[in-house]
Amino acid sequence: MARFSRLARWESTLNACIRCGYCYEHCPVYKATRWEVDAPRGKLIILHELLHGRLEPDDYVAEKLFECFHCRRCEKACSSGVKTLELFRDARADLLDLGFSPVGTTSLTDADRCAVCLNCVRACPHEARRFDGTRVVVDPLECAGCGSCLDTCPAEAITLGRNFGTAPQELDERLGHLYGDGGPRPRSVVFCCAWSNYPGLQAARLAGAGDDGEVAYLVTACAGRLSAGTVLRAFELGAWGVLVATCQADECDHGGAARAAARMQRLREVLERLGLDGDRLQVREVGFAGAAAAAAAAGEFSQRIRELGPWYEECRT
Repeated sequence: MARFSRLARWESTLNACIRCGYCYEHCPVYKATRWEVDAPRGKLIILHELLHGRLEPDDYVAEKLFECFHCRRCEKACSSGVKTLELFRDARADLLDLGFSPVGTTSLTDADRCAVCLNCVRACPHEARRFDGTRVVVDPLECAGCGSCLDTCPAEAITLGRNFGTAPQELDERLGHLYGDGGPRPRSVVFCCAWSNYPGLQAARLAGAGDDGEVAYLVTACAGRLSAGTVLRAFELGAWGVLVATCQADECDHGGAARAAARMQRLREVLERLGLDGDRLQVREVGFAGAAAAAAAAGEFSQRIRELGPWYEECRT
């Protein structure tokens, strides 16, 4: 137990977890893999076994503990009130002290490509990045994997260790499957924020919004990470419209809602200059709303897109 002195303070909390699994349905990492070990419950079980010496720490365990998007959805859903993120943070600190160097979902900087402009240091809302006099270094305990740094790097030298389907190249690949040969070719694409509105939008889909293939739901880690290039890719492949669903601006811990709104407004102006109706690209602050509000947002947008029809027809008129 001495090896996990910080984690030991949470022994009673680990015992309080009743293994109910309410955290499953809200965790974006678990939704991407469907592996027990990726769910908050699975990680709490791992920590319980580490603390009591029934499991030895290794690189695999360390990586799993650092694979988290820090969305706190598990905490909001927990019937026992477990402060998962605080508990995980102490366990991670113990693992670092033991000499492990996991990457998980933290951001990485390619030193050979880094221009040392320090844009990422200034932009990080969690103060996880700093310049050590030679290069930019990342504090793995502070990095929340929000991707704010990705937007600011002119050299494209920053990546996230694990993206679980949320990286720009992964989203582009998903779009390719949607609109490729044999794909469903939905009229609308909805980009969902994994931190806040994805569970509600997913429930809305299960309740009937988009079940006919009219809407495709793709998950970003934070809406502020969504690039203009990915949105343009959706239009290029045949989407009639794109909805970007964000947190409420005053609820967003990463500043992503404001960044997404500003970036999409600039892109919307470009589309309008090309002759497309600006309503084809919309941003909605869905936040932590439930399925009804999420369904209303997706439904209203879908109705507007049906009225507009395909954008390539609009360009011919």
